[in-house]
Amino acid sequence: MSGKKIPQLFFSMLYISTFTFGGGFVIITLMKQKFVDKLHWIDEQEMLDLAALSQSSPGAIAVNAAILVGWRTAGAAGIAAAVAGTILPPLVILSAISFFYTSFTSNPYAALALKGMQAGVAAVIFDVVWSLVQHVWKEKSITNILLMALAFIAAFFCNLNVIYIILATVSFGILREIFRRKKGEA
Repeated sequence: MSGKKIPQLFFSMLYISTFTFGGGFVIITLMKQKFVDKLHWIDEQEMLDLAALSQSSPGAIAVNAAILVGWRTAGAAGIAAAVAGTILPPLVILSAISFFYTSFTSNPYAALALKGMQAGVAAVIFDVVWSLVQHVWKEKSITNILLMALAFIAAFFCNLNVIYIILATVSFGILREIFRRKKGEA
């Protein structure tokens, strides 16, 4: 079955990557819509886990997410297909832009198009955040809601580096799981 998924994975990621502006958070939303909502290859909780891993790993979020979704859906061949589909559009677009860089930066219509895209990207990123907040809220875990609020406060109001926030939440998650297992053994 995974052999049939590989072309679909490649073309899905190629399409998503071609029409994604705004970075990794936007592509994760579109991947969720495709692989969770439409194709049902991954469930929502797993996609959230993959998104968290993608964000906390070094490198581009879009490529990290493609690696994880590719592996999860079709193994090593899925990784190759998903990554190729993800990096091909930016490679072509950025090559064209760099070739015409001087004329592109001085074009007032290109500047206006970029301003318009910023508003759309902000809306899509807000949609991602809202979906993640709703998911945490639905769990009705006071601990997770409190952790989310503290992470937001640390990032937004205290300007704490995101690396420290990620390390703190990962450490908390590991310690919580260790505590749960020890409690279960007792």
